[in-house]
Amino acid sequence: MLNNPTIVFSGSSNPSLAEAICTYLNLELGRADITQFPDGEKHIGLNSDVRGRDVFVVQSTCTPVDENLMELLIFLDCLRRASAARITAVVPYFGYARQDRKDAGRVPITAKLIANLITSAGADRVLSIDLHANQLQGFFDIPVDHLTAEPVMVRYLSQKRLKDLTVVAPDVGNMKTASRYASALGAELAIIHKRRLTGQEVSCEEIIGDVEGRNIVMVDDMISTAGTICGAAKMVKERGAKKIVVGATHGVFAGPAVERLAAAPIDEIFVTDTIPVHEAARQMKNLKILSAASLLGEAMRRIHSNESLSSMFQQFGKSNPFNG
Repeated sequence: MLNNPTIVFSGSSNPSLAEAICTYLNLELGRADITQFPDGEKHIGLNSDVRGRDVFVVQSTCTPVDENLMELLIFLDCLRRASAARITAVVPYFGYARQDRKDAGRVPITAKLIANLITSAGADRVLSIDLHANQLQGFFDIPVDHLTAEPVMVRYLSQKRLKDLTVVAPDVGNMKTASRYASALGAELAIIHKRRLTGQEVSCEEIIGDVEGRNIVMVDDMISTAGTICGAAKMVKERGAKKIVVGATHGVFAGPAVERLAAAPIDEIFVTDTIPVHEAARQMKNLKILSAASLLGEAMRRIHSNESLSSMFQQFGKSNPFNG
């Protein structure tokens, strides 16, 4: 599908996603040796020629976050010193995205630091999916192609043909996203007002909208400790909701997430493969994993060919709310 000057490499974080992207693009994955010295230092050696080529390196900065981030930076530096013509960091899940502002005294803005490191390491552009906040694009001094997994998830939800459907925003910050899903699915909209108690605990206080006797869909950018989504599911169930389906682009499933989700009144959970789902989460019988490979692969093809990414969302049946 792509011309010869393009090559795709995979870091260690999510090789199965990189392989699926290459299958979509009809390319072989670039060859590289990623090894570790006895003291823990990473070493990367390229076995494919990249001089003068358009290079993509796929690496989510998920758990172990710092190790995967450092590997990405080393990979970018390696490609730059090997004279790649253009280097795109494909970071399906961007770690540290929630540290995007000073919300207390004497704290860092780590998301900006990570953006600077990726740029300094040699990336010419970044491709990511559903950053935690849209303004993170402005943290980079290089072009950022910000995709949304909404087309993938809307297509999946449409195939389920749920009747009497209400899309519930689990918090006020999710309201715009929930509104787009409701419009795409022809569903009603409801909003939950919550109050955060600690970094891991939230209190769901009130529902704006009708959920009684309705099938419920709740979608967020990520499920981390699952406190918000489980609290929201419990609340709508107590208010008379029928089937409850929850989804997220990024299945982080950190800390007590699996236990919380197992105990919550949730009929189905779906996430994309931007992050490899760990074994404990895979044991959940109601978990469905959707592939973002075609979404990323098409974006990479268009970046290489200097085509519009906005128009590609018409191909996926959804307008892109992020790119102009």
